[in-house]
Amino acid sequence: MTQALHIWRIDAPGQTLVLASDGGIPGALYWGSPLPTEENLSASAAATARDVTGGMIDRLPDLSLSPEASSSFQGQAGLVAYRDGVALHPRFTLKEADGACFVCEDAEAGLTLTFHFAIEGSVIAASTTLTSDTEITVHHLAAPVLPGPQMGAEILHFSGRWVGEFQMARSPWCTGLLMREARTGRSGHEHPPIAYFPEAGATNTQGQVFAMHYGWSGGHVMYAEELPDGRRQIQWGHATGTQRVGTRFDTGKLYFSVSDTGLNGCAVAFQRHLRDHVVTWPHPDRPRPVHYNCWEAVYFNHKFDQLKEIADRAAALGAERFVLDDGWFGIRDDDTSGLGDWDIDPRKWPAGLTPLIDHVTSLGMVFGLWFEPEMVNLNSDLSRAHPDWILGPADQIEGRQQRVLDLANPEVQKHLFGKISALLKSHDIDYIKWDHNRLLPVADAAQAEGVYALISALRTTFPKVEIESCASGGGRIDAGILQHTQRVWLSDSNDARERLRIQHDAALMLPASIAGSHVGPRHCHTSGRVHDIHFRGWVAAQRHMGFEMDPRELTEEEVNVLAQITTWWKANRHWQFKADILRLDAADPSVIAELQLSQDKTRFVVFAGKAATGTQNVPRPLRLSGLVPDATYQIELINRDEAHHLSRRDLPIKNGPLKLSGQFLMQHGLILPWSFPDQMWVIEGKQE
Repeated sequence: MTQALHIWRIDAPGQTLVLASDGGIPGALYWGSPLPTEENLSASAAATARDVTGGMIDRLPDLSLSPEASSSFQGQAGLVAYRDGVALHPRFTLKEADGACFVCEDAEAGLTLTFHFAIEGSVIAASTTLTSDTEITVHHLAAPVLPGPQMGAEILHFSGRWVGEFQMARSPWCTGLLMREARTGRSGHEHPPIAYFPEAGATNTQGQVFAMHYGWSGGHVMYAEELPDGRRQIQWGHATGTQRVGTRFDTGKLYFSVSDTGLNGCAVAFQRHLRDHVVTWPHPDRPRPVHYNCWEAVYFNHKFDQLKEIADRAAALGAERFVLDDGWFGIRDDDTSGLGDWDIDPRKWPAGLTPLIDHVTSLGMVFGLWFEPEMVNLNSDLSRAHPDWILGPADQIEGRQQRVLDLANPEVQKHLFGKISALLKSHDIDYIKWDHNRLLPVADAAQAEGVYALISALRTTFPKVEIESCASGGGRIDAGILQHTQRVWLSDSNDARERLRIQHDAALMLPASIAGSHVGPRHCHTSGRVHDIHFRGWVAAQRHMGFEMDPRELTEEEVNVLAQITTWWKANRHWQFKADILRLDAADPSVIAELQLSQDKTRFVVFAGKAATGTQNVPRPLRLSGLVPDATYQIELINRDEAHHLSRRDLPIKNGPLKLSGQFLMQHGLILPWSFPDQMWVIEGKQE
């Protein structure tokens, strides 16, 4: 006898998720663009899945929110667990459901599996909790599992490395399993926890796209699997085998989005979600301050008089925050010693940090300080006093001459809280740069939970202090860490050409207000390239702008150019940081372009960067996106004076403002002046 099918519908802006159960774990009947509210999917009808969906779905029990091996499912199961070394194969039945929480039990196995759903902005957030009557070992626990799109041809996922983050990779859907796993103890350069699942033909600006982001900082796994019968499933969870024996296990939140306007629709949903629903801003009404970080100016060589002069020059350029980086504590003259000893170095700072802080604040800037709380050098007082606080074996391979403290240990958390809070209480510190410069010797979910607990305690005590997440650049960027921090250091690369690409691809997740971007030295310390000040300045102006060069190296012309760009950035940040970043489909592959569109669509700015030599002599038109078709926009190339003398073609946009319709700009596009590589065109648009 067929059981009645119970149906629940979750409607978020831009997407609908329909779940159904005939008595077991619910599964997704539909995940896609919004359904009409009158769609006949009533839970009151006693019908099978085949009846409700017009005969299109009759395999619901085989693709549930947690596929079960006990149901002869031949793919990756949503739960892999052991009790006393024996594999568990539970068979869950649905006990309670209210459309937001689904409780399933296997009484014989003593297990309860609960699925949670919530609407956060225009994304749906989902997570899974497993509880057991007795201790078990969990190898893999999936957040709620959803089907992969049947019309999808490929999977867009990301890899990367130090100074080369957010590199987009494309893998075809095919029979078998694509597995991406971060086992470094952080979300990682190598495997950022985000993936896009476009249908065939989708681009940045058009087509159907599905996307997911797993909000967890301690290492994760993604499975994208196609079974021999054609079904597709997508699973996310903590990195396998990283959760300790226990009776309760929770996944991170899995955020998912759907778009019928290409990759941009999902990207905007994620940008808005992080900015408006995940991050807690210490100063929500304060403009994002122009940032100065002294690292690439002085490294470990801290001298008060030199840093005073640097602060003077940074303030004159327009900086509003001054960050003292690594080297102020312990015996820290290089990266081999002192890490973990969070006491001010009296050799470098005989009067403490207060004189520098007072000087910085007298210039109208706020002060920030670098920490790397999770790490320790063997050559440190902390290591000598507490060798038992260090994770991993004594003969482990070190990274950056350092080791990792056991943040799962409450005593370690207590010690670090005491050291950091003492400095915050006794000094006028507005900002912490929180770094994480090596991988864990063994991935352990408890380490990430300990980090969250420590930062949460500090933020509760010091709610007005902003915290940046840095992990050798972009090694820990996810919604999990951003629940506790407000800025990410996207990459240790200050190479403007590299940054142009990294920022472009990271916009599939990150809004401008969160992603830090700095004007680096003329001669880049991580690539060896030399870029002029215009290109470096405009690339930094795409995101949360800052400086990280030694301002004493700047020529008078460079000072003037950078001050002008900074002034422009300050004049526009009030709307830019609420804007959507839309990646543009450039017909010329040498151009990397984006449009930042205000919330009311009345103004925008286009950044069009030339990253390589073009394949054709004349620039191709650049189509814009997201505008109001019948609106008229005044368009101006605001940096046309940067055109090279070889850019001889007479173009209207080089001669002054133009008035064009949104439809023209989106259909025909703009023809921009010719340029050499490593140049940025900046176009402002305002609705008439």
